[in-house]
Amino acid sequence: MMNQMIVSNLSRRPVRSLVSIIAVAIEVAMILLIVGMTNGMVNDNRSRIQGVGADVVVRPSSSSIFMALAGNTLPLKLQKVLEQQPDVKAVAPVALQMNDKSLDTIGGIDAAPFNAVSGGFLFLKGGIFQQPYDVIVDDLYASSKKVRVGQTIPLLGHRFRITGVFEHGKGSRLYIPLETLGELTGAPNKAAVFYIKLADPSKTDAAVARMEQLLPNYKIEPMQQYLSLFTSAQMPGLPVFQHVMIGIAVIIGFLVIFLSMYTTILERTREIGILKALGASRTYIIQVFLRESGALALMGIVVGTAGALTAQHVLSRAYPTLTIVVTRHWILMATLIAIGGSVVGALYPALKAARQDAIAALAYE
Repeated sequence: MMNQMIVSNLSRRPVRSLVSIIAVAIEVAMILLIVGMTNGMVNDNRSRIQGVGADVVVRPSSSSIFMALAGNTLPLKLQKVLEQQPDVKAVAPVALQMNDKSLDTIGGIDAAPFNAVSGGFLFLKGGIFQQPYDVIVDDLYASSKKVRVGQTIPLLGHRFRITGVFEHGKGSRLYIPLETLGELTGAPNKAAVFYIKLADPSKTDAAVARMEQLLPNYKIEPMQQYLSLFTSAQMPGLPVFQHVMIGIAVIIGFLVIFLSMYTTILERTREIGILKALGASRTYIIQVFLRESGALALMGIVVGTAGALTAQHVLSRAYPTLTIVVTRHWILMATLIAIGGSVVGALYPALKAARQDAIAALAYE
C-alpha cells in the first residue's frame, strides 16, 4: 500500500521528480568523475614509473614524489660512483622538465644506460633519437596530439622532430637527449633522478643501505617503497580538493531533495490530513516521505553511475592520456553519500508533515 502511494505521488509530479533524480545523478557523477580523475592521475604516474623497471631510486633529499617539480639538481658524476657499488648492474640518470605546452613531463636520457635499466623501448614506429633536437613520444601522446614520426612539435621553445613512437609505460611520455634538456633548462650535467638496476633484486635492502652510507645527503629508496607514496593522501592539496568537490556535490543533492520534499508537503497537506484521520501514525507519515526521497535517490544513483561510466569511456577515447578510474569502492561510497544526503534532506520536511494537526490539514485550502 505504502509503495503504491509513493509511486503514485512521484508519477503525479513528473517534472519535480525528474529534477530531483537529475540532482542526485549530478551529485553521484561529480563524485565518481572527480575522484576517478585524481586517482587516475596518481595511478597513471605510479604505473609509468614502475614500468621503468628500476630496483632503486636516487633523488634529491628535498624533492617531492613529483620529481619534475624539484628541478634537475643531481650531478651526473654520481653515475660513476653508483655504478661502482656492489650488485649494481646499470645506472640511468634522467632529467625532467614540465612541457611548456601541456602538463606532460619531458624526460632527458642517454639511451644506452636507460635501456640497460628499463630493458629498452618497444617502438611501434620509428626508433630512438639520433640528433640533439629529436624526440620520441609514447603511443598515447601520439594519439592524443595526432602526431606521427617525421613531424616536428614545439618543446621548450624549440622545434623537435619525432623519430619514434614507443609503447606507453616507460616513465615520461616524451624523451629527448639528456644533454639537450640540460642545455635548454640551464642545468647542464644535472639530473632529477637516478634509476638503478641491480644484478640481484633480492639484495635491494643491502644495496640501499650501502648507498645511504656513501651518499647520506640524498634520498635512496627501493622502487617499491617509492611507489607506495603514490596515493591520493600523499598528494599535496589533493585530499582537500577531493573533499571540497564532494562537499559541493552533496550540498547540491541535499538542497534539491530538501526543497522538493518541502514543497511536496505544502501541496499534500490535505492528503496528510486524510492519512492521519484514517489512523496513520507519525512514524507512518515519516516513512512515506523518507521512502519517497530514497526512491528518488536510488533512481538518481543509477542514472549518475551510468552517466559517469559513459563519460569515462568518452573522455578516455577523446583524450587517451587522461586516466579516469571508477572503482566499485567509490561507486559504493557515492551511493551511501547520495542516500545519506537525500535522507537528511527529507528528514525535516518529513517531521514537519508528521507534526501537522489532522483537523487543520483537512481544512487546508
